[in-house]
Amino acid sequence: MPAVMPSSTRSAPFRLRPLVHLSLLLSLSASPFFITSAWADDGSKRSYQVPAGSLSAALTRFAGLAGVNLSVDPALVGSRTSAGLSGDFAVEEGFAQLLQGSGLQLQAVGDQAYILTPAPEGSSLQLAPTSILGATGGVEGEPYAGGQVARRGSQGLLGSKDFMETPFSITTYTAEAVKNLQARTLGDLVASDPSVRATNPAGGRYEQFTIRGLSLFNSDVSYNGLYGVLPTYTIDMEMADRVDILKGPSQLINGISPRGSVGGGINVVPKRATDAPITSFTGSYASNNQLGGAVDIGRRFGEDDKFGIRFNGVKQSGDTEWNHQSVDRDMAVLGLDFRGERLRLSTDVGHTERDTDAPQERVIVGANAQVPHASDVRRNYAQAWSQARTKDTFGTVNGEFDVSDSVMLYGGVGARKSNHDFLRHAVSISNDRGDFSVQPRDFTRDENVRTANAGVRNWFHTGPVSHEVNLAASYFYMDFENGGARYAASPSNLYNPVATPTPNNPTRQDAKVYTENRFSGVALSDTLGFFDDRVLLTLGARWQRVKVDDWSDNIKGDTAYDEEKVSPSGGILFKATDKLSLYANYMEGLSQGKIAPSTSVNEDEIFPPFISRQVEVGAKYDAGPFAVTAAVFRIKQPAYETNANTRVFGPNGKRENTGAEISMFGEPLKGVRLLGGVMYIDSELKQTTNGTFDGNRAPATPKYNVNLGAEYDIPNVEGLTLTSRGIYSSSQYLDQSNVKEIDAWTRLDVGARYAFKVDDKRITLRGNIENVANKRYWSSAGASDDSEPGLTLSTPRTYLLSATVDF
Repeated sequence: MPAVMPSSTRSAPFRLRPLVHLSLLLSLSASPFFITSAWADDGSKRSYQVPAGSLSAALTRFAGLAGVNLSVDPALVGSRTSAGLSGDFAVEEGFAQLLQGSGLQLQAVGDQAYILTPAPEGSSLQLAPTSILGATGGVEGEPYAGGQVARRGSQGLLGSKDFMETPFSITTYTAEAVKNLQARTLGDLVASDPSVRATNPAGGRYEQFTIRGLSLFNSDVSYNGLYGVLPTYTIDMEMADRVDILKGPSQLINGISPRGSVGGGINVVPKRATDAPITSFTGSYASNNQLGGAVDIGRRFGEDDKFGIRFNGVKQSGDTEWNHQSVDRDMAVLGLDFRGERLRLSTDVGHTERDTDAPQERVIVGANAQVPHASDVRRNYAQAWSQARTKDTFGTVNGEFDVSDSVMLYGGVGARKSNHDFLRHAVSISNDRGDFSVQPRDFTRDENVRTANAGVRNWFHTGPVSHEVNLAASYFYMDFENGGARYAASPSNLYNPVATPTPNNPTRQDAKVYTENRFSGVALSDTLGFFDDRVLLTLGARWQRVKVDDWSDNIKGDTAYDEEKVSPSGGILFKATDKLSLYANYMEGLSQGKIAPSTSVNEDEIFPPFISRQVEVGAKYDAGPFAVTAAVFRIKQPAYETNANTRVFGPNGKRENTGAEISMFGEPLKGVRLLGGVMYIDSELKQTTNGTFDGNRAPATPKYNVNLGAEYDIPNVEGLTLTSRGIYSSSQYLDQSNVKEIDAWTRLDVGARYAFKVDDKRITLRGNIENVANKRYWSSAGASDDSEPGLTLSTPRTYLLSATVDF
C-alpha cells in the first residue's frame, strides 16, 4: 500500500501553526510597505526597490511599479543585465538608472508610454512587433532567440520568472512554435521535449503523457495556473499563447493536481490582445482527408488601449490515416482583459467539442502472449462502430491589484462542465496470434469542476537581503459520475481485424459511480536575495488536504479518505556569471491515490494518497543567441501494477527515477534554429513484494529519450525555411518482471514554410510530414505509475498543410 500519513498529519491546527506564525512575522516585518504613498504620474519621485539581474526583468518590475507602458523590441534587450536600483526616483530618472551602461535609451511616445532605442543621439530603429511591460506585469511572452521558446514562464505561487532566475527546470514554448509545428493538440507540441512522451495513440479517445517517466493526465494541465479547467481528454493548441513545462513535483508552485501527477506540470497560458491589431485566418489539411479553418482576431480599445479582446475559433473534420477513423473538432475561446495602472483583470470563456469514430485503444498484452509485432499491424483494430464524443465548456476570471509599490494581491476562479459519451472496447490480446475479444461497452462520464486561488506577494528588504514573500490559498472541487452498459463479446484479431455487429442489447448494466474530490491548501514562500541578488534562496511549504468520497449505486464506498500533510520545498540559485546560473532544489508533494482501471478486476477502487520527493541539481548557460540547460535529478514514489495473472491493480514496492537532462534552444547561427535535448533515466524498483522485482527496471520507462529539431532559412530565398525533427526513445519493459519488452524507435519529421507579402497581407505557407519513413512501432508501453497500462501504436505517415493569411 502507498505510504499513509500518520495520525499526527491529520491535525490541521498543529500543521498550520508554523505557516500562520511565519506569515504573521513576515507581514509585520513588511508592514511599512503596505502603507506606501499613492502612485504619482506627475514627475514626482517615489521609492522603488528593483533587484539587480537581467535587464528585461528589471524593466518589467520598474514599469509595473511606475504604472507606465514600455514597448521594446526583444532583440534589443537580449541578455543584457542591470544593476537595479534602490531609492527615490522619478519615472524617467529610474529608467535611466536601470539602462546605465546598456547602450539603450528611453524615448517618450505618448502619455505614460515609452519605447527603447539605441543610445547614440539621432539613431533610428524600426521596432519589431512589441511586447508590453508594466501594464501586463511583465514581458512573459518575450521570445528567446529563434522564437520557439520564451524567456519567462509562469510559476504559479512564485509568479512569472526568467528561466535564468529560477531554481527549477522549465521550458516555455511559444505560439510561434505551435503554428510552425502545426500542432493541433497538446500532444503534437510536447513531442518536441525530450523529457515528455505521449503514452496514448494519437487517434485515441484521450491524450496522456509522461514527464521524467511519470504520468501526467490532461486533468493535471493547468490553465493560467488553475487546475481542472481545460478539457479532460484533448486540449486544442489554437487557444494557447504559451505552454510552460515544469519538470519535477510542482505542488509548492501550483498545489496538488487533480490526478496527482508528480513527474512535472504543464501550464497553458491563454492568448491576449496585443497592441497591434490581429486578424488572421488559417486553412489546413491533414491526411487522409482532414480539412479545417481557424480564425484569430484581437483588438485593443479604450483610453490608452486598456481594454482587449481576443477570439480564437476552429473547425476541423474528416478522415485520418487509419481506415474508418474520422475526427471532427470545434473550438471557440474568447479572452477579455483590462490593464490599468494598478488593476489588471482578465477572463476567458471557451467551448470545445470532439467526435472521434473508431478511436484506437492501447493494446494490453495478456499473460500468455508475447509482445505483438507492430510492423504487422496495418489496419485499424478499433471497430467502425466505436466512438468518442466529448463536450467541454469552461471559463476563468483572473486579477491582480497593486496595493502599493511593494504589495500585490492576485487571484483567480475557474469552472468547467463536461459531458463525455463513449462506445468502446478494450484490446487485450490473449495469445501470440494476436487474438482478442471485442466486448463493447457504453461509458458515460459527466464532470463538474470549480476551482479558485488567491494570494498576496510582497517585496521588501531587511538590510542587504531582498525578499519576495508569497502567501496563497487554493481550492479545487470536482464531482463526476460514471455509468454505462456491457454487451456480448465477439472475436477479433490485432493483425486481421474482424468487423463485429453494432451492439444493441446490453448484457449487463454497470453500477453508477459518483465521486467527489475536494483539495485545499495554503502555501507560504520567501525568495531571499543575497549579494545584490546573485544568490536567490527560495524556501516554502504547502499545507494540503485531500478529501475523496465515492458512491456506487447510491451506496457509500469504503475507500473514501480524508488526508492532509505539510510539504516543504526549497531551491537555491547562484548567478555565477551574467551568463551562467547554478541551482539545486528539493520538492515534496502529496498526490491523490491511484484509481484501479477498467481492465482490472477491482475496477474503480481508490487508493490512499502518497508522497513523492525530488532532489535536483542543474546549470543554465545563456550565450545570447542560444541557451543550454542541464540537470540531474532523483524522484521517489510508490510503484503500482496490474498483476498479469490475477488482474488485480494495486501498489507493489517503490520506484526511484534517477536521471539527467540536457536541453538546448535558440539560434546559434543566423538563420539556423535548434530545439531539443537528451534525457537519461535509471528507473529502479525497490521493496517489491517478497523482493521479487527488486533491482528491476520500472516498466514503461526508456533509458534514453532524444529530440532534435532544426530550422534553416535558405539564404538566397527570402522567407523560405526548411525544418526537420528527429525523435528517439530506447527500449521499454512492459511489466515489473522485465520479461516483455518493446524495441527502441526513431521517428523523423520534415517540413518547410514560406512567408511572403501580397499587398499588405502577410501569407505563410507550411508543409510538414510526420513519420516520413512511415515506420510502424510501439511508441510507448504506457507509464509505470499508470492505472491503465498498454502499448501505444505509432501514428502512420501524416501530411500536414496550412496557409495563414494575416490581414
